[in-house]
Amino acid sequence: MNIAPNSYPRTRKRLMAAAASVAIAGAIGFGAVATGTVPVLAEAVRVEAPQVPSFADVVERVSPAVVSVRVKAKIESTADDGSDLPDAFGNLPDDPQLRRFFREFRGFGDQDGRDGMRRFGRRDRQPRPVAQGSGFFISEDGYLVTNNHVVGEGSSFTVVMHDGKELDAKLVGTDPRTDLAVLKVEGDSKFTYVDFADDSKVRVGDWVVAVGNPFGLGGTVTAGIVSARGRDIGAGPYDDFIQIDASVNRGNSGGPTFNLNGQVVGINTAIFSPSGGSVGIAFDIPASTAKQVVQDLMEDGTVQRGWLGVEIQPITSEIAESLGLKSDKGALVSSAQDDGPGKKAGISAGDVITQVDGKDVASPKELARLIGAFPPGKPVDVTLWRDGKSETVKVDLGTLPSSDKQASADQQPSAPPKADTLADLGLTVTTSDDGKGLVVTDVDPDSDAADRGIQPGDIITSVNSTEVNGTDDVAKAMADAVKSGRKAVLMQITRDDSNRFVALPVAKG
Repeated sequence: MNIAPNSYPRTRKRLMAAAASVAIAGAIGFGAVATGTVPVLAEAVRVEAPQVPSFADVVERVSPAVVSVRVKAKIESTADDGSDLPDAFGNLPDDPQLRRFFREFRGFGDQDGRDGMRRFGRRDRQPRPVAQGSGFFISEDGYLVTNNHVVGEGSSFTVVMHDGKELDAKLVGTDPRTDLAVLKVEGDSKFTYVDFADDSKVRVGDWVVAVGNPFGLGGTVTAGIVSARGRDIGAGPYDDFIQIDASVNRGNSGGPTFNLNGQVVGINTAIFSPSGGSVGIAFDIPASTAKQVVQDLMEDGTVQRGWLGVEIQPITSEIAESLGLKSDKGALVSSAQDDGPGKKAGISAGDVITQVDGKDVASPKELARLIGAFPPGKPVDVTLWRDGKSETVKVDLGTLPSSDKQASADQQPSAPPKADTLADLGLTVTTSDDGKGLVVTDVDPDSDAADRGIQPGDIITSVNSTEVNGTDDVAKAMADAVKSGRKAVLMQITRDDSNRFVALPVAKG
């Protein structure tokens, strides 16, 4: 501060007095003494830091069990003459250097990011990494878990340990339906491994730690919370993902997500990302799903699931109302395959599956998970809603085929020239060639039928579980529905050799 010369002696005396007062106050325990108008603190204020949770202990214990997985595939050597350019570049001038540039440029920014910058002038393509991800040991003798999409296209596999040591691994088995795979590292060493958690106890809001190999950087730890459970992202029939907000990126695939006890609650398998990087939405395969699949793969390299042999669809509120159901829970059978165990047990189109062995079926996805969890050949009790009442049938499950079976037909029914109308429904129909069902020839674009996706060529085979061979059958079914107090009728529609059900309002009638 600026002090005028004539006031200096007086000010100096005041400052000396204040200093002396501070010394005395410190000796007798006072925090501050004010002399005149100048307050002075005896000592700096200190605040005890609050105790906060740390993930360091968990990370220290589990990190040796987490590895990086490198996958290689054999690619046939090809001459670098530009002959494999796509059609868009096919008319380039006959200049080898120019064509080589475009062929090499095509390799930048591969969608999977696995060979992002290819070397100019490389004349032959040799074995190269086609994927890299993460994994973790689940036994001391070298079994480890990763994603199927990490190893699925590989022919050789290298595991990079926490300390940088590289070990060869062999593929034990994969399960594309759940995106899981098991590798085995041979050797006499005992490996640090981790256990699966009981994920039924995982709650939204719990802390979790993800460990993996994002972008090939090596062991990287991120933390967050469980954001949601039971997520269906359309990846397959067994979707039941745990959503977390810990940062997960390319290369984290196959890596574990731990609870604070160091147990695996899930396996990183997908992210939602408009930008390509983490935006805080990642999806884990639950430990309960992984544990059973991994055990099967370790035993014989494959996973065998139970098979009911029916095609199913969701139940809307309108469908539930048309069937007299109190809720839209369950799975509606649209057709039962001729060679399937369901049809042999008496399950037919129009039945609603509400329980399996006493467990409620909330949706078609839930039914698929329940049936898939049983081994082939196991007898199960299937509870059905049929003709306005509940009944139970026993089904001996079959083995889920490796690929979905497709029904076939010799020919598509053709409509005769004469047509009739179902004015209340906005449909024009005619009888089919074999006399079974009605072929839709026209749909009023402003009708409820059009809103629900019915289109020309569809075949109406039944209404409210009653077969229809003419418009009179449809009219009678609608009248019966109105008489019983229902506001909709349930139509069974066949299109392209597959069945589905559509609920149409009958209030107008």
